[in-house]
Order: sequence, then C-alpha cells, then structure tokens
Amino acid sequence: MSEQPGRIMAGEMAEQPAVLRRILEEGAPRIREVASAIAARSPRFVLLTARGTSDNAALYAKYLLEIQLGLPCGLTSMSTTTAYGARPDLTDVLVITVSQSGGSPDLVASTKAAREAGAITLAVTNNPDSPLAAVSEFHIEILAGPEKALPATKTYTASLLALYLFVEGLRGGDGAAAKVLPDLAAQVLSRQDEVRQLASRYRFAERMVITSRGYGYPTAKEAALKLMETSYIPALSYSGADLLHGPLAMVDNISPVIAVVTDGKGGEALQPVLDRLRDRGADLVVVGPSPKVEAASAGFVLPTDGVPEELQPILEILPLQRLAYEVTIARGQDPDAPRALAKVTETR
Repeated sequence: MSEQPGRIMAGEMAEQPAVLRRILEEGAPRIREVASAIAARSPRFVLLTARGTSDNAALYAKYLLEIQLGLPCGLTSMSTTTAYGARPDLTDVLVITVSQSGGSPDLVASTKAAREAGAITLAVTNNPDSPLAAVSEFHIEILAGPEKALPATKTYTASLLALYLFVEGLRGGDGAAAKVLPDLAAQVLSRQDEVRQLASRYRFAERMVITSRGYGYPTAKEAALKLMETSYIPALSYSGADLLHGPLAMVDNISPVIAVVTDGKGGEALQPVLDRLRDRGADLVVVGPSPKVEAASAGFVLPTDGVPEELQPILEILPLQRLAYEVTIARGQDPDAPRALAKVTETR
C-alpha cells in the first residue's frame, strides 16, 4: 500500500483540468494536422481497438464518429487476428487503436496486421515512444503526463478530449466548444464533500448497477470498471435499453443504481428506464442535469448548460472516479494499488 492510501490516485484526478487545458493549447494543432491527413484519405469504415479503460474511450469515439460523421464503426475482436490469424481486407479502413501505454502485445500485433492488410492506422496513446506508436502510420499523444496509480483517471479524460478534437478535425470543426471544459472540470472536482456523502451509501454494497444511454453509456462502463478494480464491488454496467431486456429483474428496493443522464437525446432516451427503476423502488442516484437529480433519491448535479451532449462525458466521469476512490477508502483499501493488477496489461 502507498504511504497514504489513495494519495497518487487523488493527485492524478486533481491534475485533470490542467491536462485538458494542455491538450487544448498544445495538442490541438497536431490533432488537427493528423485529422486533416486522414480525412484526405476518405476512410469508408472505422475499426476501434482497445482494452480496459481505453476500450471505454474507444466506445465514446464510436458514438462520435457514427453520430457526427455518419461513418460506420466497429469495435474489433483482437483474438481474430492474434489467436486465429484472420487477415481481413482493410483497404481504406481507418483503424484507431487507443492505449494509455501503447505496450500491450495484442494491441501492437493487431495494429501491425491491420496496417499490412491495407488499413490507415492511428494510435492514440500517452507514450509517443511506445511500440504501438512505432507500428502505426499516425499517432496522437494525449499529453496526460506520467500516470502512476493503477486506476486510470487523467488518461481517460485526456483520451476522450483527444478523440473529440480528432473527430472535430475530420469534419472540419475547430473544437471551440471544448474550451469550457478545464474550468468546469475544476468546479466539479472541487465538490469532494458531495461525493463523499454519496459514497457512504455504497460502503457495504454487495453489487451495483450503472446505466446510461447514448454518449453517457461509455461513462457508465468506465465508472463500473473503476468501482470494480478499486473497491472490488461487482458493478454491472448496462445500456438503459439492455437493462430493460432482462437484467431489470434483479433490481429491487435495496439495489443501488447509478444513472448517468446526459442533457440531450441520450438523457431523453433514458427517461423510460428511470421511470421503471423508480417503479421497482430502486435506490436511484443520478449524475446529470439538475432536474433529473432532483427527481432521484440522490445525485450529483453536473454543469451542463452550454455544454454539447457529446462533451458531457468528460465531466460525467469526474464525480464517478471520485466515488470509486471514496468508496474504496471507506472500505479500508488502497485505490492506488488494487490487488492483482499491473499498469501495463500484456495480453496476446
């Protein structure tokens, strides 16, 4: 355990406003340059490759690319290449590989194979000297700085912003809407006492359900991952639509449910799910705009006014990262060093 449990994770969460500002001020020109070069190649399809936290960032990119650009996207199954040796024709396909370290052998191998199969390959990493960056045709550095805590926090939000700016570059946008994020992120992160109060609800939880729709769904998945890897609470993440197709049956009046409600079409689509959860008497906590939080058992109000729906996930995850941290501390564990985890996971 670290000298003070959670000291490193807390410090890295606090860095996020500065990281977001650095990307906007220093990283954006390079991202636009890469986006322009790839847009000139007119990719017909996008494949996204990632693991763990980066996989949730890739899912966010899938929503962006399909909604903002109308480009069909898929999340790759790397074992088809690394274990089964499949070699699909990827001519004119954009393959985006997202990885904090850029060091996992399966990511490197599948990206190398994709390039050999004719793909346009882009690596999005926190390490420009990584093996993944070396085998990719293009690279975007997320500029998060060294991340020492095992749970990824600042590299996640940095990946989201870098991917947003990349998609904006593909469509000829300037990404100006993202300029509000550093200050808003600082405001959200300053409200630690509110999150600590929420955490008291989950100290003895045996399981949790986290749900959302649209742009908020990657946030639900990432929040569940953070809770599981730090506090060891089984946290199940579902699209609101999928929750209604069966798993809702496990929700009762003692089941804690967190709903991530974006202010926009995703939140509107989630409303019938919220109604059903209330009907079942669930202990419902909402992370989202003020009216949605006021109608729930408890929650955390996000500053969504003037923030496009597609950018809200960068703010949504911040109180949920802190929630995972606070629950873990309350359970007497160290969020800096979860058991059985390594910073670079080497799968093949």
